[in-house]
Amino acid sequence: MLLAIDAGNTNVVFAVHDGREWRGRWRIATRPDRTSDEYAVWLLALLQFSGLKPGDVDRCVIGTVVPAALYNLRRLCREWFLAEPLVARAVLDWGFAIRVDRPGEVGADRLLNSLAAHRHYGGPLVVVDFGTATTFDVVDGSGAYLGGVIAPGINLSLEALHTAAARLPRIGIGRPQAVIGRDTVAAMQSGIYWGYVGLIEGIIGRIRAEQEAGMKVVATGGLAPLLAEGTAVIERIDPDLTLEGLRLLAERNPVPTLGKTPLRDPG
Repeated sequence: MLLAIDAGNTNVVFAVHDGREWRGRWRIATRPDRTSDEYAVWLLALLQFSGLKPGDVDRCVIGTVVPAALYNLRRLCREWFLAEPLVARAVLDWGFAIRVDRPGEVGADRLLNSLAAHRHYGGPLVVVDFGTATTFDVVDGSGAYLGGVIAPGINLSLEALHTAAARLPRIGIGRPQAVIGRDTVAAMQSGIYWGYVGLIEGIIGRIRAEQEAGMKVVATGGLAPLLAEGTAVIERIDPDLTLEGLRLLAERNPVPTLGKTPLRDPG
């Protein structure tokens, strides 16, 4: 079985795939100083609850945008699953061209989303990921990655409003009943929600105009269903896009030899 690890800025998601389906998905808050043993205590209990054992896992793959978390995630795979993890990087065989100026700077999650979205939905397309940042990634008809757009995530914007403006409270995210808010909280909710809907529609519209082609739009991330309620430009929602990208990447590349890769990346 394959253990896929998606380490984002907010959460680390662990999932096990048995070759046919995902057998379980679990998430924990991202904390770069969390040790491999701390991960193991938490993860092994969840595996057992799902009827799985560490010995069931024979391959591991990691995608992370938090370099400081990689050391202990690698140790987790080596010490508790006896497997050298494949780490998602631009230098691997992705099966498509990465047509940007500096491929090594592209976040692994963006390439993974692009890989899975093109495989499952075809192209050309735009992948919108509502994470800590809101990203838009453009894939052409052949599957080539063309670049994209990075905007502040919704929660970052909410926190900035609360932190920078003394009288604005911390609020939750929801779809307001009306655009015009009748009190401060309603006005903030409207600005955040409809502001992001406008951002989505505006950026997608400009990408389509620049590409001069009809482009499908696939969204992922926890807030994708909520924001899709407010716009017709999002055509599909796929919550497992990054995990699917990890699975597909592991299928395309050879299994690394245990212990041959340094735990900590040089530089």
